[in-house]
Amino acid sequence: MDKISYPVTGSCRCGKLEIALAAPPVLTAACHCRGCQKMSSSAFSLTAMCKSDSFRVVRGTPVKGGAQGPELDHFFCPDCKTWMFTRITGMDDFVNVRPTLFDQKSLATPFIETMTSEKLPWVSIPAQHSFTGFPDVDDFMKLLDDFSQTQDQQGSRRG
Repeated sequence: MDKISYPVTGSCRCGKLEIALAAPPVLTAACHCRGCQKMSSSAFSLTAMCKSDSFRVVRGTPVKGGAQGPELDHFFCPDCKTWMFTRITGMDDFVNVRPTLFDQKSLATPFIETMTSEKLPWVSIPAQHSFTGFPDVDDFMKLLDDFSQTQDQQGSRRG
């Protein structure tokens, strides 16, 4: 797995909207729910859950699209319509970023997979943990710690 030096930047398909992460994600995931399948036009969506204070929009102004409030808001490039990130109501300390927007491919490796009850039967991914729904609070806190230890062992660095 490649070593990543932070900060890192990523962009939408057309390059008009640019985002940055100042620190490693706290968790990476693949979600197999029907909503993510439809939103991504794929078998699942990938997420890098990041602390809000380590995330910023560097260039451009994202617009809301897809699912919008009251539970969550999806943000897109207004020009090419790339799904960039998601903010979940009540989880203001975190933002879920689409990790494939960055050149650092290891950011897209899912540590967990969720909603496997809705997973397409042919899908197989390398996630270390699997949940038929979403992890409960106790599991979630342990997953954050386990992921952090995994990242430390792989050598992610802040710039």
